[in-house]
Amino acid sequence: MISPFIVNDKNLFLSRFPVSQVNRSLQAWDSADEYLINHVNEQGLINAQTKVALFNDAFGTLATNFCHSGSENPSVISINDSYISNQGTSYNIEQNNLDDSKIEQLNSLDSLPNDIDVILYKIPKSKSLLIEQLIQIKKSVSEQCIFIAADRAKEIHSSTLKVFEKHLGTTKTSLAVKKARLVFCQFDNKQVHQSPFPTVWPLAHISTNDSPSRDLTISNHANVYAREKLDIGARYFIENLPKVAAHTKVIDLGCGNGVIGLTVLANQPEAQVQFIDESSMAMASAKHNIMTNMPEVIDQCEFTLNDSLTDIEGGSVDLILCNPPFHQNTATTDHIAWQMFKDSHRVLKKGGELRIIGNQKLAYHIKLQRLFGNETLIASNDKFVTQSAIKR
Repeated sequence: MISPFIVNDKNLFLSRFPVSQVNRSLQAWDSADEYLINHVNEQGLINAQTKVALFNDAFGTLATNFCHSGSENPSVISINDSYISNQGTSYNIEQNNLDDSKIEQLNSLDSLPNDIDVILYKIPKSKSLLIEQLIQIKKSVSEQCIFIAADRAKEIHSSTLKVFEKHLGTTKTSLAVKKARLVFCQFDNKQVHQSPFPTVWPLAHISTNDSPSRDLTISNHANVYAREKLDIGARYFIENLPKVAAHTKVIDLGCGNGVIGLTVLANQPEAQVQFIDESSMAMASAKHNIMTNMPEVIDQCEFTLNDSLTDIEGGSVDLILCNPPFHQNTATTDHIAWQMFKDSHRVLKKGGELRIIGNQKLAYHIKLQRLFGNETLIASNDKFVTQSAIKR
């Protein structure tokens, strides 16, 4: 929904992106955003000469706020792993008719500049991403840089503070305000840790037809799910993939590290596979895994950062494989799955198949029946179901 965000007499209208999502009751900002902005203003930490880095600004609330001051705008770098977050930032700046000329958007794999004065850091849900970002921050900025993190108070545990202490230095917390808390760090820990990412692990090829078995090597960047082994959902999905004919056009939707599409290619090297995800780290992992394991098929692959299947040509694909997420940031929601299913119905050719996996309790069969008019249970166990729908 469009959330009226009023702080320090600024009245901003912020939309949670993508704006077409079904669940419109979720607002685009939280009390941690408000706490950060109020603290920065009260302390006078930012002016037109300040270079500010914003991390994990999910829908551009912080970036939009700093565009609101006209000639007093600081120079701002916004760093997100999420393509949707970057799109949301641009959208919210535009819908408030603000000047984004001092906003630079980077993804999580881009190098950080070394002249940052202030870092405002929204703590991510992923501990691995937290660690990776703190290591890169420590390597890049000076000891004089001001660092302030924020999150809901219930998400800031003693273990979280130990991560900040280990990688940055002396760490203190604020009092809680509206169930949010700030974390202040000094860059006085002289040790610079080596990043443990990307992680690399072996995977035995799970054949779904008569193709020869091969050992695969999987590489995962920090913000990619199942970083050290194949998760049980992906394994079950792979065991129940359809047989794919040569030259079939396949989309691995929400591809993560690309292991589903990689398995398709291992079983059918003449397939054409498009890997789509909204995470820069996922996309880099998927491309690396194809290049490492099957470099000979790289010309049959596309790697696309995208919001679901936005702008993909309708009626152009034979098969879509998807393990849809059921949360966005900290919100549990099925609107992303709903968007993926609707987009899949549009993009599939007549007779094309959407095959998905999900937890039993999510009842995706209802959505598939509603959109496609049909649904087939392929396999199920105590936790997961694999389901198929055909575009008639």
